[in-house]
Amino acid sequence: MNEDLRNIVLGVLATGVSGSLGWLTRTHLWRRRLRRKQAFFGLPSHSECLLVVNREAGNEGAVHRFDVSALLELAALIKDCGAHAQIVQHDLAQLGFGDRTEFCLGGPGSNRRMAAHLASLLPGLSMSVALEPVEDRGAIRIGEDRYRMEPGVCEYVLLARVTAGEGGRPVFLFCGQRAITNQAATRYLARHHERLARRHRGGSFVLLLKVVNSQAYGPDVVELVADVTRRALTPGAASPPAPGGT
Repeated sequence: MNEDLRNIVLGVLATGVSGSLGWLTRTHLWRRRLRRKQAFFGLPSHSECLLVVNREAGNEGAVHRFDVSALLELAALIKDCGAHAQIVQHDLAQLGFGDRTEFCLGGPGSNRRMAAHLASLLPGLSMSVALEPVEDRGAIRIGEDRYRMEPGVCEYVLLARVTAGEGGRPVFLFCGQRAITNQAATRYLARHHERLARRHRGGSFVLLLKVVNSQAYGPDVVELVADVTRRALTPGAASPPAPGGT
């Protein structure tokens, strides 16, 4: 009887120790992943960040429903990091960068702050804001390469993480040809941020993404076209898109 009791006690102790070690290991791994996530997004616990929103074309002050969905996905990432977000209209965000992480959403035609960021942070690329010719509307130009959209079939969006300013906090840019492409870029970031952090080691990057058949698949089918970081950060690599180009 004493032998049986001893075996039971030892079994309970072994189970308790094993469970405790498993819990400690899972907690350690979770905390390490959280620290890496916070470092990538520049969002330590209880920090503040900016969500800069654009406006829907032709409707001053309104935000497109796809951009609202993109903001919700970003808000979930921010909450996971234990940080807090302040939503600011693009024409009211008269602030510098580097002190707080910023997420800026929308093309330069609907977001004045995005236009300023492209000019100062990504001088090697440009995006057409002219309404004519129609085929060049929203075209992205990187060096000699031009990327036109076919609405609902093939559209492009720039996803960038740029570190600038004295504080060193990153600016995330989601600059798409249509609102649905902005949401596609935020979803791509949410899905692949760990891989992007490993590949770019916490530095700046600029990715050109293609959204495939959004009229059927929405923002879910996204392909990486190219890493254009070097060209985007090099002044003089892009000039304004000219009519009739390829």
